[in-house]
Amino acid sequence: MRKTLPFAIVTGVGFFMLVQYFVPREEFEIIYEWSLDWIIVIGCFAMLLGLWSLTMASIHKVQRKTPGWGYSVIALIGLIFMLIVGLYPGQASLVKGSIFMLFFEYIYIPIQATMFSLLAFYIASAAYRAFRARTILATILLVSALIIMLRLVPLGPLSSVNQWLANFILTVPNMAAKRAFWIGVGLGATATALKIMLGIERTYMGRD
Repeated sequence: MRKTLPFAIVTGVGFFMLVQYFVPREEFEIIYEWSLDWIIVIGCFAMLLGLWSLTMASIHKVQRKTPGWGYSVIALIGLIFMLIVGLYPGQASLVKGSIFMLFFEYIYIPIQATMFSLLAFYIASAAYRAFRARTILATILLVSALIIMLRLVPLGPLSSVNQWLANFILTVPNMAAKRAFWIGVGLGATATALKIMLGIERTYMGRD
């Protein structure tokens, strides 16, 4: 029963969401919109579950003194503090100037900006390794990347030519590659969905 009921729910809902796309009935549209509301509800519970999982994992790290457990302490302190400030009665937490928004604007956003700025160095390092012209394909990649990066740089008479080349690269070979990529993603998602609905893939039920 522990596996049969979840499998029946997943299979039934999956086949219904598949069939309703091909049956233009008003009743199906109403049920579809009702299902979307339930997705939001399930998402809220999933967020609570993720919050609980993060809290318990951080507590276990602190108790076992695993490497980096100090970061878990900071995460727990920040989590508890933001919950208290956000749920404090009589204070609109999302109003600009509140304690909640001050911490959000002056701590969270700068940390987020720092993380993204660090990514620039990793991207530059990866580009250096990938753009070394060792083969014909690497040379084509290097030349295309230079053309795309220079499309916003004023080059005088060459600007119009470079702009045309950049637009051609973005709209023809790049678009073809993107479409092939998304077709592959779509086929993979369809295959995964069918495996789940047919009971071939059951890892979502857990290890037991």
